[in-house]
Amino acid sequence: MISLAKRLFGRLYDAPYVLLLLTMLFWAGNATVGRYAAGYFPPVALGTLRWILAALILLPFAWPYLRADWPVIRKNALMLTALSLLSISAYNTLSYYGLQYTEVINAVILQSIGTPIVLAFTFLIYGDRIGLRQALGILLAFAGIVLIVSRGELSALLEYRFNVGDFILLLAISAYSLYSALLKRRPPLHPLSFVTLTMGWGAILLLPFYTGEIASGYTVPFEPKALLILCYVVVFPSLLAHFFFMRGVELIGPNRAAPLMYVIPVIATSMAIALLGERLYPFHIAGFALVIGGVVLATRRPAAAAPAVKI
Repeated sequence: MISLAKRLFGRLYDAPYVLLLLTMLFWAGNATVGRYAAGYFPPVALGTLRWILAALILLPFAWPYLRADWPVIRKNALMLTALSLLSISAYNTLSYYGLQYTEVINAVILQSIGTPIVLAFTFLIYGDRIGLRQALGILLAFAGIVLIVSRGELSALLEYRFNVGDFILLLAISAYSLYSALLKRRPPLHPLSFVTLTMGWGAILLLPFYTGEIASGYTVPFEPKALLILCYVVVFPSLLAHFFFMRGVELIGPNRAAPLMYVIPVIATSMAIALLGERLYPFHIAGFALVIGGVVLATRRPAAAAPAVKI
């Protein structure tokens, strides 16, 4: 698999920042495409078909590892089901569903709240405590979310006029945050085995909902535009982005890779304005600033003490 990747991507394989910036571009494009597909490509169908096709593409490469890992998979079936349900089934499908009711700009800004939610889940599950600085950061980020979902009209908090899409996206982000926290309990599987299994099993868990969507008359239009949408979400934000992100983190480590995640709102906002005609309002900018400030405050490590000077 590694030798194949080197042949396919050449110098790109050893260029971590290019790989990571391309990953952010693909993920930002996923939000834009999801909004573009709203009302045209059924959200459950898009989520289900995306991951089934991605898993089938990976299966020939992952099959030897899946066979070797089968005893571990069978022993940890419940945890793997939870991880698949939260990351593949719930997060992606809810995101596509929420994008039918809200703008791309809101979606990518709301995603910035994920880090503080992960901190909350790690405290609830493992008892990992947070300090005053982290608590203040979480509160600051939450204030930014309130500003965004209320569209800058705080009176909406009293009148319950929130956009339903914002709530759905917050549910999606919470699901993925819980997944991120539970990764500490991830069974010891080969990475390719784990990725292919969660993609495939997560898609299978969506099949009852996909069947219900079809029964309601909400079917995929077999047109060139639908095929292009499906090809994009399978190839770019699913397969290439996942591989590029894993390789980029392998080269420079998670701490240096994580800040690049904040490039996503910038790229996605630019795409939404240029391609979808969305508008950037002052409450977006203010809310985004609060969220990013809160996330930085909550996740920044304390500065190391300066070494004593020997005389």
